[in-house]
Amino acid sequence: MELWQEMLRASVDSGKDLVDRFGFDKGLADKLNSLFHIRINPYYLSLIRSQGDPIWKQCIPDAKELEEDNLPLDPLNEEADSPVPSITHRYPDRVLFLTTSQCSMYCRFCTRKRKVGDSGKISMKYIQTGLDYISAHPEIRDVILSGGDPLMLTDSNLEKILAGLRAIPHVEIIRIGTKMPCVLPMRITSKLTKMLRKYHPLYVNTHFNHPWECTAEAKKACEMLVDAGIPVGNQAVLMKGVNDDADVMLELMRKLLVMRVKPYYLYQADITKGANHFRTPVSVGLDIMDKLRGHTSGLAIPNYVIDAPGGGGKIPLLPQYVLGRNGNNIIMRNYKYDIYQYPDVEEEEKVPETMVEKKFLRKRKRPAHKKTYQPEQVQVES
Repeated sequence: MELWQEMLRASVDSGKDLVDRFGFDKGLADKLNSLFHIRINPYYLSLIRSQGDPIWKQCIPDAKELEEDNLPLDPLNEEADSPVPSITHRYPDRVLFLTTSQCSMYCRFCTRKRKVGDSGKISMKYIQTGLDYISAHPEIRDVILSGGDPLMLTDSNLEKILAGLRAIPHVEIIRIGTKMPCVLPMRITSKLTKMLRKYHPLYVNTHFNHPWECTAEAKKACEMLVDAGIPVGNQAVLMKGVNDDADVMLELMRKLLVMRVKPYYLYQADITKGANHFRTPVSVGLDIMDKLRGHTSGLAIPNYVIDAPGGGGKIPLLPQYVLGRNGNNIIMRNYKYDIYQYPDVEEEEKVPETMVEKKFLRKRKRPAHKKTYQPEQVQVES
């Protein structure tokens, strides 16, 4: 048994553990564990410095999860875009391939908690169905392995999936979405990276949310992946009390670059049932992005996005840099709020819509099964 597997066995993973380790009321602990399973491995647990700190908030359940918030279990409407149990096919040329229900640490803000931890909903038994679907759809050139965490699979089981994908001629890119470099970096071994090297072009997107997660162990794990020729990107989630501060976010992004991890996305927290207490106003995210730009390298600037409720996909958000026009000049401001003008070029006559490639048409009738979720007005503290 490898070290990471031994550490998993020693995890806090029951209501009883919450009572024994943290003094939870037994009834509350059992309710929280029943709502969304608890698992905190010893490594990630060791990062907690005090009760209620940014690491604690991400892994220790909170009674707020039980409050009725009228939010959906499937805020991104993934089920409507799942032609087979293991696949979400939302974008034209890429799919999400769910490979396991298990994680080494269950994030309390998880947007897929309706399925994660439930082997009846995400299972290896659906892997071949997913491979068959991808093989039958030549438009799919990019596959993202997710779950759960794909690196919870053994090396041999993971390799079977990668080999199956590489046997499909039209699959060009494979991505692995994993939190392991952050929450259990011991999972990244020389044996694993040697296997992964065989399936390039391969990318990893990981998930650091706070500078305290950028440890020596995490740095070593990320560097092992990069040294194996695997670019590593980071997808952070903006969360109240965790990283909703420009100085914290700046420190995180700088530390990621030192670990050779490229900041990729900063997500506005999804409107997920039981996780409303993590949400911040969008204005907080825009202010953070405004304070990042110009004060650090563009390499350290992620894309701030909302994954649109109801299945609309990722929509980027930016602070307001273009202020208007003065005749043919575009009026802009920079990161110091100094004003500049740029002489624009006259627009050429637009190409008739009939001459534009169909796949790039911007206005399309929304499929009948896609319903946009419209939440009730929610009051969120600043």
